[in-house]
Amino acid sequence: MSSADALGPQLSRGDSKKDYPDDALDQVSPPTLDSQDVVIEARPPLDYSSSGAFVASLWRRFCSIWTRRFTLSLLAGQLVSLCITCTNVTTTELVDRNWSLPTTQTWFLYFSLFIVYTPYTIYQYGFKGWLQMIFRDGWKYFLLAACDVEGNFLAVKAYNYTTLLSCELLDAWAIPSCLFFSWVYMRTRYQPSQLVGVLICIGGLGLLVASDELTDKDWTAANRGLGDAYMVIGATLYGFTNATEEFFVRRSPLYEVVGQLGMWGMIINAIQAAGLEHQAMREATWSGMNIGLLVAYTASMFILYTVAPMLYRMASSAYYNLSILSSDFYGLLFGLFLFHYRPFWLYFPAFAVVILGLVIYFWSAPPESQGKIEPRIPAYIERQHDTINIVAGQV
Repeated sequence: MSSADALGPQLSRGDSKKDYPDDALDQVSPPTLDSQDVVIEARPPLDYSSSGAFVASLWRRFCSIWTRRFTLSLLAGQLVSLCITCTNVTTTELVDRNWSLPTTQTWFLYFSLFIVYTPYTIYQYGFKGWLQMIFRDGWKYFLLAACDVEGNFLAVKAYNYTTLLSCELLDAWAIPSCLFFSWVYMRTRYQPSQLVGVLICIGGLGLLVASDELTDKDWTAANRGLGDAYMVIGATLYGFTNATEEFFVRRSPLYEVVGQLGMWGMIINAIQAAGLEHQAMREATWSGMNIGLLVAYTASMFILYTVAPMLYRMASSAYYNLSILSSDFYGLLFGLFLFHYRPFWLYFPAFAVVILGLVIYFWSAPPESQGKIEPRIPAYIERQHDTINIVAGQV
């Protein structure tokens, strides 16, 4: 996120005629206008007149999906999935090295977001404008940060009480939760193909869970009911924060949203860490290796929290939640080299099924249909630098 938001946004038209093969130009449906007044280029229609025509139209439809915006969304989703795997690996290493401070660990993330994006927000708004923004809109960012902090905390706590398989399955509750809150905020109209894509992605998750079951990676639950409750609440908060942040970044500059999330998250996390982990801080091993792992964890999370809101604009928060289902596959790749795991064959078709679901999700509805992108600085802010047109995903 390196360039400034504009007062007058410009949506990228990924599904223009140049994205279709030459022989498909005459069959492309005209642009339609959805309920949010966003001009959407329709997918090429399917031709059922003969088997040959159907196969040709099917290929045109498939080719029409691969616009620049969709390809970037797919790559961004796999990047955040890889970041999640990196955070899991570094956290596992920290615990093995006598450094188990989950709340303190995420404080460094929020602090890094704060020191990077808040100065840029002040540069854009001026210090007085920044204070005005906090006074008028700070409460909504406080709620967003509180839900984000507690969602992370409850998910980590769930692993201490319930089984791995329960955590993997219940964590998927974030997907329908995100879909629901996205509909509440933006009245997103989900196509049947999108729901099919969701089910296919969850099917890929099912294959991953089956792989973990067959390879005996589970453990005994200390208190399954409590752990499952923690994970359901945490997943609900995940869905809420993802959809809420998408709603914010579609209407406000990314640097404002992420900077405020970092500031309030840093404050809430500091208070919580002081109350829950003050004794563990003194007992933890603060070695050079552990500090290096903490830096790697923070860097991975910083990339995730930077790319995620860009993905919300390019596609949607629901698409983000579907994308991170592939993180277990990347975990396997890490395990092959770091922990000498033996790969189980189901991981590979599971990854392919998740990617297939991500493609099917936009089979009928292009990313532009998820909502209009209209980021504006607050009307009460007088100062702004660099007014330029933007495309989806930029600051």
